[in-house]
Amino acid sequence: MAYDYGSILQFAPLQSAVDEGFWHRLSSLKLNQLGIDDSPIPITGFFAPCSHSLLSNHLTLLSESLPIEVRRDSSTPLTTKGNRNRCAVPGILYNTNTVESFHALDRLSLLKSEANKIWEDIRSGKALEDSSVLARFLLISFADLKIWNFHYCFAFPALVLDPPATVVGLTSASQWFNFKEAESLFTAFGQWRSSDLTSDIPFFLVNIDSSSQASIKHLRDFETCQNNGGKLLFGFYDPCHLPSNPGWPLRNFLALIYSKWNLKSVDFLCYRENRGFADLRLSLVGTALIDDPKGFRDPSCMPNPVGWELKRGKKFYKTINLAKSMDPTRLAISAADLNLRLMRWRALPSLNINMLSSLKCLLLGAGTLGCQVARMLMAWGVRKITLVDSGRVAMSNPLRQSLYTLEDCLNGGNFKAEAAVKSLNRIFPAMEAEGVVISIPMPGHPVPDHEAASTIDDCRRLDDLINSHDAIFLLTDTRESRWLPTLLCANANKVTITAALGFDSFLVMRHGAGPSGSWHDSTSQTNIANLSLNTTNTRQRLGCYFCNDVVAPIDSTANRTLDQQCTVTRPGLAPIASAIAVELLVGILHHPEGIYAEGELLNSGIAGASEQPLGILPHQIRGFFSQFSQMTLVGRSSDSCTACSSMVVSEYRNRGMDFILQAINHPTYLEDLTGLTELMKSTSSFQLDWDNDSDGSGDDDGCIEI
Repeated sequence: MAYDYGSILQFAPLQSAVDEGFWHRLSSLKLNQLGIDDSPIPITGFFAPCSHSLLSNHLTLLSESLPIEVRRDSSTPLTTKGNRNRCAVPGILYNTNTVESFHALDRLSLLKSEANKIWEDIRSGKALEDSSVLARFLLISFADLKIWNFHYCFAFPALVLDPPATVVGLTSASQWFNFKEAESLFTAFGQWRSSDLTSDIPFFLVNIDSSSQASIKHLRDFETCQNNGGKLLFGFYDPCHLPSNPGWPLRNFLALIYSKWNLKSVDFLCYRENRGFADLRLSLVGTALIDDPKGFRDPSCMPNPVGWELKRGKKFYKTINLAKSMDPTRLAISAADLNLRLMRWRALPSLNINMLSSLKCLLLGAGTLGCQVARMLMAWGVRKITLVDSGRVAMSNPLRQSLYTLEDCLNGGNFKAEAAVKSLNRIFPAMEAEGVVISIPMPGHPVPDHEAASTIDDCRRLDDLINSHDAIFLLTDTRESRWLPTLLCANANKVTITAALGFDSFLVMRHGAGPSGSWHDSTSQTNIANLSLNTTNTRQRLGCYFCNDVVAPIDSTANRTLDQQCTVTRPGLAPIASAIAVELLVGILHHPEGIYAEGELLNSGIAGASEQPLGILPHQIRGFFSQFSQMTLVGRSSDSCTACSSMVVSEYRNRGMDFILQAINHPTYLEDLTGLTELMKSTSSFQLDWDNDSDGSGDDDGCIEI
């Protein structure tokens, strides 16, 4: 039979791609296990059929390409299961200890060694059972872990046909098959690619019977298919996209076909895909003609191999420097904001990650609430946190306060503020955290004369901290300890969040703007996320934590039993309240009116409320564990508030520390100043007259709106 020998069959070289995770795992193995042992390591590579008409797929190495632990006493090669998106193929890694050893490697010998493994697998029949061995590859590398520099080079050993094969009739598969055959073949490939048993087998048989029905078979079924008549093609997953060249895996496939079955005319199918399904327009069909190549008849002789990755026809090696990404701290930074960056893809495109990372948060209190709030802020990408607390870690704390361990309790206990900062840095080394150990002066806790100077210093330090931060969380244990921070925040017009716990209830609220917010210096650091200072104050301000009180804060721990002095709450309460507090802050920062935003309720009808990307922005959230419920409320500022009213803020600005000391030492001073004393006197003398008219007439004119 005479053949049209056509043109020499030319194969598109396979290209490599290495994920950074591969180098990271190799570094870990080198540092923690291998040491100076440079023995070859079995690895796994992955490739897939071409899935784009303009782009070839590469053989890829991932972190899982390397074993977690290298066992020298085991001869079993690394096996990693593939799937329909990737075929797993075996490889070998030679990682040298020095760059000189890397350059001195005998590349030809290494290539012949790996090619000989392929040849032995062909002759033994192993390649018929596990065809992935036909795509075996080789990687040599040197890892300079001082500077995270990696030199490497790939080889894809291929057995040379000499004389080379020629090709005739290379065309699109959609033109080679008739309509009925193509339709049946599409279905057959869908079944083959969908099965876990066959989806990652890269070499196979395509059988078209006399009734144009297609089936995909294993290579070991060749004799059966040959005797069935019809069309028989040798198919393989082709990573190449070129319309006139089959991919590199066909080289060893032809060597197998000729060696095992002595076929000189081979119909082959280059299988390619589009969106996970067979694309017969992109796939190729051709006939390879093989003319008695040298070395295939002599069992003691192996055909010559080729396969080192080339650049412009010359051997070369690649170099990659991963100093930035391989450092664990930098890796942590890169991974930390992954969830936030994925939010921006679809769920929350307006999320301002840079604003959150530059936000400065001050946490007053490093107890149960403070620990949880710090963790939630970290999760939202906040990197600058200052914790203020004068207490020490007690033995009862670590179980409820998540930043502490038993070690923090020993020898009298570490200061909470300092221990919390160390814990935050252990969790995420890129945190810019600071711990400040000061006591917060409180009304109802008189200051002796000899302590007045230190108390004033604490007040000034607290004022400086509030002025230098963008958002303040009030998370202390007692009511009176929140008074001075509330006053200072109102004076500075700072974003302020309060979280407070009962036994089975909680309160989370945002304080309204200060009484002279429009006066606030427009250059303040609080001008973030459009915290508008130009909003016309046409509505009453939202209230603060003390606006509903009719008495000044006093000592709440005096004459109390232990369970009344400690914060006794259901354990699940603090994490919930803390999470809501942080979510409330993020809502404020992303609201166009910022600190001036109106308090919103569900279905409140406020224009634009439901259009905000994070939903409504409430003023107060009160939760009740006994009923597993919560409600949102709105409270207005009070002209008689002992913390944020114009009277109190003005007095503080006029008298400074003298005013603070007087408020601390004289329990009734704030009540007298704000008019609460007169209010209580008037209510005690007020008598309520009931209207006993029974005629049922009347209207709502006598109703009082509260």
